Order: sequence, then C-alpha cells, then structure tokens
Amino acid sequence: MIKDNQKFFNQMHVVIDALVIAASYILSCFLRLEVLNDPGVGTLPWNVYLFPLVFLIPGLLLLYYAFSLYTPKRVQGRRLEFGNILKANTLAMLIFFGSLYVASVDDLSRSVVFMFYGINVVAETLVRNLIRIALMKIRKKGMNLKHILLVGYSRAAEEYIDRIKQNPQWGYLIRGILDDNIERGTMYKGVKVIGRIDNLMIILPQNHLDEIAITLGLSEYYKLERIVALCEKSGVHTKFIPDYNNIIPTKPYTEDLLGLPVINIRHVPLSNTFNMMVKRAMDIVGSICAIVIFSPVMLTVSIIIKKTSPGPLIFKQERVGLHNRPFQMYKFRSMEVQKESEEKKGWTVKNDPRVTKIGRFMRKTSIDELPQLFNVLKGDMSLVGPRPERPQFVEKFREEIPRYMVKHQVRPGMTGWAQINGYRGDTSIKKRIEHDLYYIENWTFGLDIKILLLTLFKGFINKNAY
Repeated sequence: MIKDNQKFFNQMHVVIDALVIAASYILSCFLRLEVLNDPGVGTLPWNVYLFPLVFLIPGLLLLYYAFSLYTPKRVQGRRLEFGNILKANTLAMLIFFGSLYVASVDDLSRSVVFMFYGINVVAETLVRNLIRIALMKIRKKGMNLKHILLVGYSRAAEEYIDRIKQNPQWGYLIRGILDDNIERGTMYKGVKVIGRIDNLMIILPQNHLDEIAITLGLSEYYKLERIVALCEKSGVHTKFIPDYNNIIPTKPYTEDLLGLPVINIRHVPLSNTFNMMVKRAMDIVGSICAIVIFSPVMLTVSIIIKKTSPGPLIFKQERVGLHNRPFQMYKFRSMEVQKESEEKKGWTVKNDPRVTKIGRFMRKTSIDELPQLFNVLKGDMSLVGPRPERPQFVEKFREEIPRYMVKHQVRPGMTGWAQINGYRGDTSIKKRIEHDLYYIENWTFGLDIKILLLTLFKGFINKNAY
C-alpha cells in the first residue's frame, strides 16, 4: 500500500531537493568566481561564499514545505508546482538579500544570488518533472498504487471511477464499492459492489486501505455522519465526493459564518474588482497590439471583399454579452448580402451557397473574426472568454442547457477554453458550455495567457466552420 512507502518517498524527495539546492548554489559560485570573474574586482574566497549553504539548504527546504511542495504529485499539477517553486525561491532570495544587508556584508557578489535563483528554479522544475514522469510510469505498471474503497453507488461514484480508469498514471486502485441498495456483485467498468455499508466495521480494522471515498447518493446523506465517524476511528484518510457536482463549482468558494461553513453555489473570480482591472488592462493592450500587427492582413482582406462581392465590408450582428446586455459584434462579411429574416434562421451548413469564395477561406482561418479586436477595445468583448451567441439562441439554450446563463457573468471572448479544445462551429453546445464554465470558475491571468498562446498555435484553423 502507498502509506507503507509514502514516508520513504517524501524523505528521498527532501534529500534530492537538498542536493539540487547545493549543486545550484555551487554552480552559481563557480560561474561568478571562475568563469565570469573580473580581475579588477576583489572577491571573497570560496569558503566564505559556501558558508551561506549552512542556512540556505534548511531554509529553502522549510519554504518548500510551507508552499506545499511535498504534496503527493498525483494531486498537485505541474503549473501549481512551478508557481510554488517560484514563490519559495523568490522569498528565499529576498531573505538572503535582507540577511546580507543586516549583517553588512558588502563583498559577497549579489550576482551569485541572482544566478542561484534562476538556476535553482530551473533545476528544481526539471528534477520534479522527471520524478513525476518516473512515478507515472511506475504507476502505469501497477506499482506504488493507492488502494481506495468507495462507500455509496451514485453518479459521483461512476464519474470518479471514469476518471480513475482514464488516468492510470494517477496510481489509484479501487478495491470495490459498498452500497445498501445495489445488489452485491454488480460491476461498473471492472469495479464490483462487494457488500453493504455496514461491512465497513469489518473492513476498516484490517487496515488494508489508503483512502475511503464517500460517494453516497443524495437520498442517502443521512448516513454520512455515521460513516465519517467510523472512518475517523480507524484513522484511514477519508474524502467526500458530492453527488451534486453539476450544481457547485469545481473550486467552491466557502465562507465561515461563526463556525458554520457556507458554500457559495457559484464563484466567479472575475467578479473581483482587481481581477477585472487586470483582465481589462490586458484586453486594451492586447487588442491595440493585435490591431497594429494584423492591420496589413485586415487591409488586404478588405480590398478583396470589396473587389469580389457587392455589399458592406463589415457584417454587424447582435450578440448577448456581459450581464445579458446585447451588443453589435463585428466580423468581415463572408456571405452574400441577405435579408435579416433569412439571416436569423440558423447557422451556416456545409457547402452553404450563401458563403462567398473569400468568405469560405476567412471562416476556415478565422480571419473574419479580426474586426472583433475593435469590440475588445470598446469593452463589449474580451480577448479570452466564452463565445457570444445570438439572442434567439440564448433564449433557446437557457431552457435546454443547465447553467447556460452563467457564461454571461463575464465578457464574451474572441477565443476561449472551449475553442482551443475543439468545440467551435458545428460542435456540441453542451460540451462547449462545460468548457466555458470551467474557464469562468477557474480563471487566472496565466490561464488567459495559455489560451492565447494555444490559439496562436492551433486555434486559427477551424475545421467545423462552414
């Protein structure tokens, strides 16, 4: 079981980190004293430069612990881990500089500290990713597994099993399910119902489990308190997977009301004023830069449209934006001019005769979307966000798709999480909304940058655009 070797892995990880810190610092000293040394500048001897290691190694290890860098890697994501490495090393560098100032040490080269900062961040990130890859390979081979028992057969249990089966590199082994209503022997994707919930009193004393996952259905929540009490008596780590994940967000926002936990149904990071200001600043700067960069493309397209098809250059269409407010979205006209009643009938279809020759190319390459940069500059849209929809479809989808209207709590975007994952054009609306909700609930500045970069590499060509 994993609890038998987790302590050993953690100890090894600390030793590896200590070696990485020492090697990074010694390399920084070598580069400064031996490779980049200026004969005209006096330097301290090696033993003086190496003395700070006595405090640096334990200090950084404590910071790594404080920033949760010894959390099991099956739980912590790469991006979060890198962020924590960066924070820990930044704080260590500031403390290092503060210590040198307080001790009035002027001769020790500050460039050593800067070089150590850069080298150690890179080295720690590289080493930890190598460890992560090695552990993933080990788990795929059936070793270093975490043994789990599910209590309760429900949608939550099935979704949990689905994710475990799809990701063998996580190293989870589900031993079975206990449930009072499903017949013993019932199987779901290789996981069997092995008994009733009361069997916990027999199974827990055997001490063969690493975790208990409570996956009760909504109608059985009255059993929750008794099950938790049983699990806590045994000392087995217990977690609760709610059967209402389609209601609460993946990262719920909780409040403490004099000891009473209150879970907010919807947490939108962009409702925070500072976050809104950061995102708006990025939109203004980004849209201006993009307009300048793509101006030759837009000018060329404008000339071709005017030469090949009669009608206006820019196509305006009403869309629903932030707080359900309508706005006029701009696009290069890619279709023959048509009556407004015809235009509202529906989406374009494959080989639609209304699409012009240049229009077909623009739609495939997303060039027709470039005028929306001016929507971004005006504040109607953002560079990144859920794609805006026409009012008649908003009214249709709000009745058919749960949580559809949540997308209007943020500005619509030119590109988004759904688009870079392939959900654009003639694709599943439900899947698109799932991705939009993930973006809304998990927004960070870094996520916006990631989406913009992925759009540059794979987001312009739209095989589902007709």
